[in-house]
Amino acid sequence: MVSEHAHTPQPAAQVLVASNRGPVSYALREDGSLDAKRGGGGLVSGLSAVDDKMWVCAALGDGDREAVRRGVGEPGVRMLDIDARVHADAYNGIANSVLWFVHHLLYQTPVEPVFDAEFRRQWASFETYNRAFAEALAEEAGEGAAVLVQDYHLSLVPGILRELRPDLRIGHFSHTPWAPVDYFRLLPDDIAEQLLHGILGADRAAFLTRRWADAFIGCCTEILGGTGRTRIGVHGLGADADFLRRRAHEPDVDERMAALREQVGPGRKAIVRVDRTELSKNIVRGLHAYRALLDERPEWRGRVAHIAFAYPSRQDLAVYREYTAEVQRVADEINKAYGTADWTPVVLHVKDDFARSLAAYRLADVALVNPIRDGMNLVAKEVPVVSDAGCALVLSREAGAYEELGADAITVNPYDVSATAAALHEALTMADDERAARTERLAAAATALPPQQWFLDQLEALRQG
Repeated sequence: MVSEHAHTPQPAAQVLVASNRGPVSYALREDGSLDAKRGGGGLVSGLSAVDDKMWVCAALGDGDREAVRRGVGEPGVRMLDIDARVHADAYNGIANSVLWFVHHLLYQTPVEPVFDAEFRRQWASFETYNRAFAEALAEEAGEGAAVLVQDYHLSLVPGILRELRPDLRIGHFSHTPWAPVDYFRLLPDDIAEQLLHGILGADRAAFLTRRWADAFIGCCTEILGGTGRTRIGVHGLGADADFLRRRAHEPDVDERMAALREQVGPGRKAIVRVDRTELSKNIVRGLHAYRALLDERPEWRGRVAHIAFAYPSRQDLAVYREYTAEVQRVADEINKAYGTADWTPVVLHVKDDFARSLAAYRLADVALVNPIRDGMNLVAKEVPVVSDAGCALVLSREAGAYEELGADAITVNPYDVSATAAALHEALTMADDERAARTERLAAAATALPPQQWFLDQLEALRQG
């Protein structure tokens, strides 16, 4: 299922990363040429500090696939041209529609999930997709190399790779929560065992928080009798303070701040949220909580605006399209019910714009981060770092970031709309000196393990055995 002719052998690597999305993507121009776009993030910056490295990733679009077919690529990157139908089954059918739902507790259990013949067909594609990664890693890795496999999409890779290359040091990192055992057992028994055995093929399995690590251990203990020889680690990914503070003061951010200030209106406080329209982010309940604030605390009408950035996510899945439409509907409903000629209660933006997100961070008096469940949630960490005048953080206890930030946040149960409305009022009325002190402590906790160090710590722990 993987194109064989497009790969040019390179010297054996001593450090390898595997992830669905790689550090570079390609787009086809009208004249048939390819335009390369580089990504950022912790893995990119972490690998930049390492020699003899290789990144194995999937071709995600037509431009990527064409690059592989033409043999176009960057040194240190191997892009796999996995059959598009296999990738769609593995990525959307299993990873995003089953594993994501299990780990984020998103199923409406009276009607879903249904594990039938179609699920089994898609699972076979998931196995094929994972095997393609494992075989590529086995080919590229030097003797005794360290391999860091990233995320739930590649849960089976460590086990397969261990059979192919027992000499390797293999790590797996989960960027999502891990489901508690009772919920994990929604999966068919053989699939649950296969997933656990897959990750336990690693020398070391790591997670964003102790809570998620303990949930994984609990699943292994109940279903398999233990974690075997696999060591379990925790690495709480932090915000990149230097980058954020520098980027947040560039001219395009200043321009967007001026536009947002005009939309909010003079003298008004700003409640800010920045999310993808991902089901787990709980945007709709956040809007309901804001509406409850305006309803129950009429003194805030005309004195506050909710800047809500809801950037469309996974729109090829019907349930995500429906959720995105519901976010828009509720925002429109609030504006219709409460808005006036000179006040728009909800300032909603749905087009992804990083500079505008940073502008909102700087403007925020209150940050609302209320996910149903989240592996970490970097927005909760980024806002205190960038905020100009200090920001009160309203934070769900179900966000991974709660483990590090909870002491200085106003904590909410993400399902409790009334309590969230009360938390927003508390945040809006927090004294300036308390808000400033909390923001300082939040920013320190948020940046304790910046992305490059987060990656290097994993690599060092894996090499230490």
